[in-house]
Amino acid sequence: MGFGKFLARRILQGVFVVWGVVTVVFFLRFLTPGDPTATLLPPDAGEAVRQRLREQLGLDQPVHIQYIDYLTDIAMLDFGLSMREGRPVGELILVRLPATLELAIAATIVAVVIAIPLGVISARRRHEPADHGATLFSLVGISTPNFWLGIVLIMFIAVRVGFLPVGGRSVNLTQVVTMLADGQPQYLGRWLGQLILPSIALGTYFTALITRLTRSGMLEELGKAYVKACRAKGLPEALVLYKHVLRNTLIPIVTVLGLQLGTLIGGAVITEEVFAWPGLGSFLIRRITLRDWTAIQGTIIVIGIGFVIINILVDSTYAYLDPRVVDE
Repeated sequence: MGFGKFLARRILQGVFVVWGVVTVVFFLRFLTPGDPTATLLPPDAGEAVRQRLREQLGLDQPVHIQYIDYLTDIAMLDFGLSMREGRPVGELILVRLPATLELAIAATIVAVVIAIPLGVISARRRHEPADHGATLFSLVGISTPNFWLGIVLIMFIAVRVGFLPVGGRSVNLTQVVTMLADGQPQYLGRWLGQLILPSIALGTYFTALITRLTRSGMLEELGKAYVKACRAKGLPEALVLYKHVLRNTLIPIVTVLGLQLGTLIGGAVITEEVFAWPGLGSFLIRRITLRDWTAIQGTIIVIGIGFVIINILVDSTYAYLDPRVVDE
């Protein structure tokens, strides 16, 4: 099977997964107790007013008609109007999605830059002080709640030292690129500064996990015959470790990276709240409290689509790292 057919099959599978997510999310609304109009109208509103609102929202139609209409709208990337604000849900999500992507990607970069070299060093120096230090770091990182770490970082670095901002997102990536084009690099420092603390708080658990995974994979590969053959040929140790051994260790690491990146996109709620970060996770929580069902549905579907896209990219990376995957 060629790479094109492999990718087409993965995309087709992704379409079915998205359809399943849309279906589940749509029918969950009917399993939730309560009438949506009860949260949109005052308690003394009459039944005639409630019925008129149901007709405006399309809630008076049979379930299968609502389902078909919703699928049609989603296929056209129309997530409907917010029940609370009357604005397009897609517009509300699009305003907050870049902030979450920035934070998730920054946390992933922090994890990869720290974890992979640390895991390689830990495996190379097994049972030495460097290995014990990496193991202790991993244990602490996995055990530390990200909300508590975020509060500690704010207290000691942002408040006492005053080196970094306490929270918020005053500059976005688009503004940074525009200002750099205009010769104003100071905005780059502000953008990076506001990302450092939340990305560390969000990525610490991720860093510890990748460190342990890299170490265990490297230890397994270092005992194989091809490593001894590479060393017998006189190849530099760095070349053996990073080009040959690490590459054969990357498939499980890439799997965890993809899954965790999807989790960070949809699950950075606590970190976003601690650092007042205007992302998708905090937006979803607020919409749940407001029972804004169209916004809830749209947000969950966007997160599901993000998971599917990331998994397709992970599968494509598999095919690059190990071409045998294409033939399976």
